[in-house]
Amino acid sequence: MKVRLEKVGAAAFAAKADESGAELVLDGKAEIGGEGRGMRPTELFLSGLAGCAAMDVVHILKRQREPLEHLAIEIEGDKSAQPPSRFTAVRIKFIARGAVDPHKLERAVALSVDKYCTVRNTLDPALDLSWQVELES
Repeated sequence: MKVRLEKVGAAAFAAKADESGAELVLDGKAEIGGEGRGMRPTELFLSGLAGCAAMDVVHILKRQREPLEHLAIEIEGDKSAQPPSRFTAVRIKFIARGAVDPHKLERAVALSVDKYCTVRNTLDPALDLSWQVELES
């Protein structure tokens, strides 16, 4: 797996994935010249964690033939105030819709976050990561 970044603005970079060919733009805060052209790296990090878990959950429920109609994820992270800045806590909320068995949904999320998600498995195990599930009718 390989990604290449190229500078495209004062604090902006275009990233292109070698394998998929997908592209996105990252940009910094205004204080360092950011122009709002893309997500900040920390926002992208949270998106990556949420996306990894979401794909696992969808895959697990599909294999169980659970009728998931919709899945949304809200993720929030707390960063330390002093450098070196790092995430100290992350909270993930999975909001599902469909005639999904609530126990299977809960189990799919647990399997993703605790076992299968590559992004989560790469993080410091001491990171305070919590999650919750909401099943809408």
